Amino acid sequence: MTVNRRWTLARRPMGRVAIEDFALIEEPFDAPTLRSGELLVRNRVFAIAPTIRNWLNPPGRSDRGSIPIGEAIAGMAGCEVVASRHPDWRAGDRLIAMARWEEWSVIAPGTAAVPPFRLPAKMDFTQALGPLSLNSLTAYFGMTEIGRVAAGDVVLVSGAAGSVGSVACQIARILGARVVAIAGGADKCAWLRDACGVDATIDYRREDVAARLAETCPDGIDLFFDNVGGAILDAAVDRMAAHGRIVLCGQIAAYDGDAPARGPSDMMKLVYRRIRMEGFVVGDFVDRADEARAALGSWIDDGMLAMRVDRRQGFEAIPAAFVDLFSGRNVGTLIVAAD
Repeated sequence: MTVNRRWTLARRPMGRVAIEDFALIEEPFDAPTLRSGELLVRNRVFAIAPTIRNWLNPPGRSDRGSIPIGEAIAGMAGCEVVASRHPDWRAGDRLIAMARWEEWSVIAPGTAAVPPFRLPAKMDFTQALGPLSLNSLTAYFGMTEIGRVAAGDVVLVSGAAGSVGSVACQIARILGARVVAIAGGADKCAWLRDACGVDATIDYRREDVAARLAETCPDGIDLFFDNVGGAILDAAVDRMAAHGRIVLCGQIAAYDGDAPARGPSDMMKLVYRRIRMEGFVVGDFVDRADEARAALGSWIDDGMLAMRVDRRQGFEAIPAAFVDLFSGRNVGTLIVAAD
């Protein structure tokens, strides 16, 4: 017998998420009797992702459901198989899977909403949850398949210093687009210019976004990769070129609010300019994950793709890391190693 520690939802956040919204529960843990198709895993590294914030809202706010008060928080994790009753997995295998903020989990790969990803022998959890994570795959498919980026495009990315946004910026640059990045803070903007190679940045905390878009995109925006929504989405719509594309990846501006994410304030601008808006989730492309990882890995090996991973230490640090994500205190893809 051992102990299973888990972080649970103590209360629903009112506005910005706080550490007090979570409670640490410690319970005795005996290895369960697995049913056919199940795995017992030890969760080693946790991905701290903005989308988790949606699941903390009351029922009805998210298509992916709402975590009940008192239940463990769900999220992607790097796991090690301890016991298996699945024919394709055995003890010692490592995988990236949808688990929970707890030390031990039982998962069923065959029925998982996000199919698990088996780690190759030479890949560690930091690589799998950082440079080759689902966030990077989200950027890849959002930019290439939904946005259909092409050489010569003027591309705008919001939330550009984040895990998804920074990769989206660089993929657009690699494929020949001119890239304008929106981020918060001088340091993040400098990193986007110096390390990621974007052509121009807009610091939404200190600059007038609409005015800067007029300066940096005088002939319009061909492709807007939106992670934020809200007022930034409105400003971008005003500068879209005819037949422009808007990729809806996230709406982080609304995650801490009491109301659902709103759309553009003037839909007729989309009509007159024949603008296509399309949302997506990375699960739409799960059967092509190897293709994306191969492309990303090649760009990383060739020095064309810069990555930053903000690795925190200790199971106790998970809620504080999650709070930092919404305060802009993280630097790159945020993960927490349990021990």
